[in-house]
Amino acid sequence: MIPNPWDMGSARVMAAMGAQALATTSSGFAFTQGLPDDGSITRDQALAHAEDIVAATSLPVSGDLENGFGESPDDVVETVKGAAEIGLSGCAIEDTALPTMDAYDFELAVERIKAGVAAARALSRPFMLCARADGYLTKAYDADEALRRIAAFDAAGADVLYAPTLKEADLARMVAATETPVNALAHNRNTDIPRSRYKDMGVARISIGGAMMRTMVATIHDTTKAILNDGDFSGLAPGATVDVEALLAKGASSPE
Repeated sequence: MIPNPWDMGSARVMAAMGAQALATTSSGFAFTQGLPDDGSITRDQALAHAEDIVAATSLPVSGDLENGFGESPDDVVETVKGAAEIGLSGCAIEDTALPTMDAYDFELAVERIKAGVAAARALSRPFMLCARADGYLTKAYDADEALRRIAAFDAAGADVLYAPTLKEADLARMVAATETPVNALAHNRNTDIPRSRYKDMGVARISIGGAMMRTMVATIHDTTKAILNDGDFSGLAPGATVDVEALLAKGASSPE
């Protein structure tokens, strides 16, 4: 389980609750900046944010670094190097040609992952490169193409493989086709799959992306609407049961 905080406070709460690792979320961070998740965030912004998450707790952190902030394999290399310099334990690189929702051509997508893997291997410490086939999520291609790309990313040496929002049957096909660890996204259509079933399938890691941030925004929306329209403050009551300060203090300390 690798939950996705969007700021230092959420990172510390997740750490306090027992998370063993964290990963940033591009959409969650973009929302905190008042921006959509469409490639508006720059490399410098994303790395500065990731550095804050790294500093917030003693847990290892992987960075959601979108498409590597550029089209070329050299752009991916620059992003991997920057990620390592600010203390990330790994990062994910996707094949979306931001700011569009199109996917890079197959050959270029593979070359980009090869370059990222080579950059990670050249570092003086372990660094985990997660290769993402995002075209099924963005509707740029179908599940078969996602699995074809994942197989090529696997052959290119990626440490973790990830194709967000695949249906359960296709996710099972993906896991069965490789010995490389596979990440699954508990989001949208997959939230009804329990952790035990992911485990039985052979999934190595489960992340949540921006789903919890979206849940928080929905709470803000609903509670604010009730306050402004109806003068109803009852939505504030559940928060009184959480000792925020204690959670932040616990999350900032080293895990036992």
